[in-house]
Amino acid sequence: MKKILVTGGAGYIGSHALVSLIEQGFTPVIVDNLRNSDIKVVDRIAQITGVRPEAHIADIRDERALRQLFADYQFDAVIHFAGLKAVGESVAQPQRYYHNNVGGSLSLFSVMAEHDCYRLVFSSSATVYGVPESVPINETAPLCATNPYGHSKLMIEQVLHDLAEADSRWQISLLRYFNPISAHSSGLIGEDPDGVPNNLMPYISQVGIGRLKQLSVYGDDYDTPDGTGVRDYIHVVDLASAHSKALLALDVDHGCQAYNIGTGRGYSVLEMVQAFERASGQVINYQVRARRPGDIATCYADTRKSAEQLAWRAEFDLDAMMRDLWRWQSNNPSGYK
Repeated sequence: MKKILVTGGAGYIGSHALVSLIEQGFTPVIVDNLRNSDIKVVDRIAQITGVRPEAHIADIRDERALRQLFADYQFDAVIHFAGLKAVGESVAQPQRYYHNNVGGSLSLFSVMAEHDCYRLVFSSSATVYGVPESVPINETAPLCATNPYGHSKLMIEQVLHDLAEADSRWQISLLRYFNPISAHSSGLIGEDPDGVPNNLMPYISQVGIGRLKQLSVYGDDYDTPDGTGVRDYIHVVDLASAHSKALLALDVDHGCQAYNIGTGRGYSVLEMVQAFERASGQVINYQVRARRPGDIATCYADTRKSAEQLAWRAEFDLDAMMRDLWRWQSNNPSGYK
């Protein structure tokens, strides 16, 4: 297994996965519509690895373009990142999310089967667990998404389970990410949100660099050590390495398997603020506000299955995550622009 199609490969997680794949000896090829990414990433990946990956600008809903790619490259496997990913936006525009995420995935899977490519690593999300009954969350926990983005991931997971059940040639890993943060240690690639960030750490880093004035902390009365919400944050480089491991784990008896990708421990919002201040030397201005509907107190992963079956575990600690995040943000105050 050598040649890998990476959908959404110019995005935040996709670009870090490209670096990991190249370093592991794979030949990744990017297909991306650049909706949430920047083509400059390709040059930066080349700077880091010494290899310039081939990149094609196309939408995965364009089956004609996909068929041409599969005909040209004869891919051994696919890593599927492409999709819209903002929870709030998905609530406001559910049809767009289902059309893009679910519809695009169905097109991709159809073209894969046409070209006898049945190995797939899918970029899923811990949002498929909804409000967890207990923590840490393992892969057998009930699935109950609470927003259209999460529902789109859950629908795609169901499609993939059904494909593997119907046809044993499908070998599929569903990687359920917890909270990816940080950036490559080179400072050349990192998270560059379109508009105001939806997630905690890019918001904090943009406050640190002066692009945003103040962080809102939603709720300080949860049943947690400091009253703020606790989440499982994982270095994006650790997350990227899980994809190479997941590819290597695919075999004829694999079927469709889900894996949690996290650190197995949680940090509160205020712990994240303090860690970023230590790494950056900046003071983060924040204001506590009322809880947001639907937010939960604590969420973190049980990662034993990933350790046992993929031989993967997170390696970077919180301080390393923050140092790499600040290096990216301070070196690229306006992102890739």
